Amino acid sequence: MRIGILGATGAVGQQMMVSLVEQNIKIDELRLLASHRSVGKEFKFKDEVLKVVEATKDSFEGLDVVLGAVDNATTVKFAPFIKKSNAILIDNSSAFRLDDSVPLIVPEINGEDAKKHNGIISNPNCSTIIAFMAMYGINKKSKITNMVVSTYQAVSGAGVSGVKELEDQVKALINNEEVVSNTFSNQIAYNVIPAIGSFLEDGYTSEEVKMQNEGRKIMHLPKLNVSCTCVRVPVIRSHSISISFKTEDNLSLDEIRDAIRNSEGVRLMDDGPNGLYPMPLNTSDQDIVEVGRVRIDKAINGYSLFCSGDQVRKGAASNTVKIIKCI
Repeated sequence: MRIGILGATGAVGQQMMVSLVEQNIKIDELRLLASHRSVGKEFKFKDEVLKVVEATKDSFEGLDVVLGAVDNATTVKFAPFIKKSNAILIDNSSAFRLDDSVPLIVPEINGEDAKKHNGIISNPNCSTIIAFMAMYGINKKSKITNMVVSTYQAVSGAGVSGVKELEDQVKALINNEEVVSNTFSNQIAYNVIPAIGSFLEDGYTSEEVKMQNEGRKIMHLPKLNVSCTCVRVPVIRSHSISISFKTEDNLSLDEIRDAIRNSEGVRLMDDGPNGLYPMPLNTSDQDIVEVGRVRIDKAINGYSLFCSGDQVRKGAASNTVKIIKCI
């Protein structure tokens, strides 16, 4: 298989290279594509040293699959040329996620949908993937009808600049220096910011509505109702999510725990009193989503849980690479 990575020099693109090896994807050629600024940069892949080449309209000829790790505008710019070359675009941006003709895939949940592609397959939002990895086993027991979600999203979700800003602000505070905020709207060090994305007319943000819109498509639940609040927290890596939910039928906590325990790609961590619960430090740099704090939610007459997962890996690069196995 001949594979290209569009946006190969970024954090997600670099993780895609690692994931290709980890998942034993058979590769005859790996083409690293990026903007002209990165041309000539070298990266080791297996026993080779590969050089980055500039992404142009002619860069995709001869490829079977292109893994997209760039922003919406760049994706839209190059998508027609990727399709023209007869390569399949597996895209990590949000550009095509809600397009009815484009499958939105989490392999463990709806991998079979990938076969219905028309040249483009989308990778969901990172928080959406982590949340529904925790929920899909439960949904098999009884359909989920409502979710109330709060996300605790790591600064690396905003890219390398987000990590640097947190580190710089912590250093500034320790040294009694001025705190500078460029990447985030407010100081993130020793703080939380309850707004990610742009605000919509109804008061929700663009990041928050993804949980419902994308969740409905992935889970084949067109009537699923989700109220989501997205919060940026001073954590380097791995997003955590609190979910209260209702199902069509009453389930016991043992049934819910069994559903989580038997879900591929998920680890039940539900020995709360002993400190064994999902946390960002434990879920970083691996692909397993941890789920715990399973309990009855008396306020909504439903259930609650807490989950954590690496948004760079399972929330982006690893999930995108795994989609290759579905097509």
